[in-house]
Amino acid sequence: MLGIGTIAKKVFGTPNDRKVKKTRPLVAKINALEPEFEALSDEGIIAKTKEFRERAVGGESLDNLLPEAFANVREGARRALGLRAFDTQLMGGIFLHQGNIAEMKTGEGKTLMSTFAAYLNALPGEGVHVVTVNDYLAHRDAEWMGKVFAALGMTTGVIYPRQEEEEKKAAYLCDITYATNNELAFDYLRDNMRSNLSQLVQRKHNFAIVDEVDSILIDEARTPLIISGPSEDKSDLYVAIDKLIPELKPEHYLKDEKIKNVTFTEEGNEFLEQRLPELGILEEGQSLYDPESSTVVHHVNQALKAHQLFTRDTDYIVRDGEVMLIDEFTGRMMQGRRLSDGLHQAIEAKEGLEIKPENVTHASVTFQNYFRLYDKLAGMTGTALTEAEEFAEIYGLGVVEVPTNRPIARKDEHDQIYRTAREKFAGVVESIKEAHERGQPILVGTTSIEKSEFLSNLLKAEGIEHNVLNARLHEQEAQIIADAGKFGAVTIATNMAGRGTDIQLGGNVEMHVLQELAKNPDADPDQLREKFTSQVAAEKEKVIEAGGLYVLATERHESRRIDNQLRGRAGRQGDPGRSEFYLSLEDDLMRIFGSDRLDKVLGSLGMKEGEAIIHPWVNKSLEKAQAKIEGRNFDARKSLLKFDDVMNDQRKVIFSQRREIMEAEDLSEIVQDMRHQVIDDLVDIHMPAKTYAEQWSTEELKEEVQKILSLDVPVVEWAAEEGVDDADIRERLYDAADKAMASKAAEFGPETLRGIEKQVLLQTIDGKWREHLLTLEHLRSVIGFRSLAQRDPLNEYKNESFQLFEGLLESLRVEVTEKLSKIRPLSQEEQEKMMAQMLAQQRMQQQAAAAQAQSAFTPKAGEAREGFDENDPETWGNPGRNDLCPCGSGEKFKHCHGKI
Repeated sequence: MLGIGTIAKKVFGTPNDRKVKKTRPLVAKINALEPEFEALSDEGIIAKTKEFRERAVGGESLDNLLPEAFANVREGARRALGLRAFDTQLMGGIFLHQGNIAEMKTGEGKTLMSTFAAYLNALPGEGVHVVTVNDYLAHRDAEWMGKVFAALGMTTGVIYPRQEEEEKKAAYLCDITYATNNELAFDYLRDNMRSNLSQLVQRKHNFAIVDEVDSILIDEARTPLIISGPSEDKSDLYVAIDKLIPELKPEHYLKDEKIKNVTFTEEGNEFLEQRLPELGILEEGQSLYDPESSTVVHHVNQALKAHQLFTRDTDYIVRDGEVMLIDEFTGRMMQGRRLSDGLHQAIEAKEGLEIKPENVTHASVTFQNYFRLYDKLAGMTGTALTEAEEFAEIYGLGVVEVPTNRPIARKDEHDQIYRTAREKFAGVVESIKEAHERGQPILVGTTSIEKSEFLSNLLKAEGIEHNVLNARLHEQEAQIIADAGKFGAVTIATNMAGRGTDIQLGGNVEMHVLQELAKNPDADPDQLREKFTSQVAAEKEKVIEAGGLYVLATERHESRRIDNQLRGRAGRQGDPGRSEFYLSLEDDLMRIFGSDRLDKVLGSLGMKEGEAIIHPWVNKSLEKAQAKIEGRNFDARKSLLKFDDVMNDQRKVIFSQRREIMEAEDLSEIVQDMRHQVIDDLVDIHMPAKTYAEQWSTEELKEEVQKILSLDVPVVEWAAEEGVDDADIRERLYDAADKAMASKAAEFGPETLRGIEKQVLLQTIDGKWREHLLTLEHLRSVIGFRSLAQRDPLNEYKNESFQLFEGLLESLRVEVTEKLSKIRPLSQEEQEKMMAQMLAQQRMQQQAAAAQAQSAFTPKAGEAREGFDENDPETWGNPGRNDLCPCGSGEKFKHCHGKI
């Protein structure tokens, strides 16, 4: 019997069906315009863009322009790439323009779909950002889709790390700019640390389309992006504490894998109080609970986390003497990312590596708050529906499931559950052997490098040829994925989120063409494409006969979304395919989230060694466990955001103040207001209102005026005059301070003094903001304990951070006033000395840069680049675009082999 909800859906359709239905008349309109746009010349297509721009700037709504604009893009893409967009891609483009997340299955053409909304929203001339998960995809998509935009008369730019400032500015000024989420957010922070308007690179935050939106806005939203500078070196402390951790016994700490936390027990604290003084880390007689012990306690806790919660080859790898973090969702290395609060240093100590100094935060922002800066936001991914609530609540984004161009022919099998991991892997190998004998391509999903390499060894023992894709082999990922659909291919991969390269049955034609062109640059791309198209088509027939791509997952992830991403690799564009999950009761998800009952059930069934249970009920209970974890993770991110929102309000005030200061020509009025406010505060403290003259502390006021305003004025004598009150003293101090600044303006010249005021203001704001961030970090780490006193930590944080911010503004006024009162012109001798120091510093920097460029591509001894060959680009690793080209031409990589 059908439920009421199911019957209602059959009659009225789902909300998603209704949204899709609404777009059909628009799609019909675009299709009707197709012949008109096909008849245009190449110049006519560009002329249309010009016409649309004029209409958009003239006030015509983008909704009104949509049918014609989309018809123009479809024709431009057909001519530039030979691709005619499907109706479903037009639908997706409409949803993106409306500020939604378009959920499109893998292989349905998200990259081309994004060009429709990007083009339409770039017409007013305020720029559009297309956000990708890594630099490879940013470059690839900019180059690939740039051809479409060029055919339409629009400019395309790409942002990447260590890019030259002028090039970066030009890229941001393009109509459409491709960039990674990290670079965009870092550029935003850097712009808010600049001292001059001409140094800013970003312009308005108009419209962003986020590719792999779930990966960027959900998975990466938990950790803020931080720009930091080094602090004092504490290497010895980390090493000393690290030696202590192996002495701990299980009763000394409690480990909670569900919330990924570890804490010391009472026995543990007693052990530490005994051992830390013996090792000279804690002073004799000092308790762990003394305020002076907080730094040591903090570092001991971090060392415990490093040993108990972070596993080599799962959470990080060690490469070239560095700890490289691994993104648990994509399986990629997170280059340049370091854990904060001394945790990264604790891992370095654990691994016996050189310990790099901890960093002090200069500026920080979460992705949640960065992407909420945009006037309009949209996203696309293959898997977003499971997180629809979070997208709606945090970002105000709706999720719309776009229909597939062809019906899905993939068969999703029920999970196979074994009692032990050993039995499970034996089953996995057996299943791979069976499929491999048929020539069916297999994609095996694992959750860590360690497991991918363990399975690889099992397959080697069986003599099965295969490729492994994990963070160690990150550079070859596009190639490995492109070959994963070939007849008889076996590919083991850690995680498949945001790989950006389709697994096409029979192989990827474009990848073959690019490979051949790399070997033989003079070859004709069209001839190569023709040759490989027929080869791949023949192989595809064989693969379809063998059953299409077989996705075999060796574990379920905490998030259903990651499982769906892996599953979605099979059955692309209506191709046949199959997916299956192999699990054991020893898997992390099963072990941590209640497999005891299941173990009893399996035991009572009298299961034999190597036998698996397959039942839809088990699938349901697993999905419920995953949904619970997702809900808990959402709550954690929501909590992080609530705290960050408090700081974000203050961040906006500081950043907008900086912007106003940079834009202002003359700051003398602001500086004067600050000076007068400082005088008001001094007079209020030392000559309180409604008090008698004998109660005034005029000596102290004179000292403070001398210290802060550098004024030697007879305050005591003024106060002794008959009939003088606090208002008179104020006016006299205003007058004396203003005259002193006027004489400075005469000495320096008004223009010079204006420039000095601007720099002093900006530098002081930056210094104060850095101190404030550090204080807020410390406050955030201890505020949770307020809940023990039945007080809401968030409200406490709001109140105290507001008081701290008020203190920041007050101390800012004092510091700016004091600095400006003490400035004086340099003597000739001082100027010459300063110039000599600057020249010496410049020379040292140039020599260091030259030495670095010279050694940039010299493989180091013992480095994993033994096979380096300047004639073979495949051995070059991943050179930076501004580094010298490894081919030895002497040109930068971007002007030589890395040319886009």
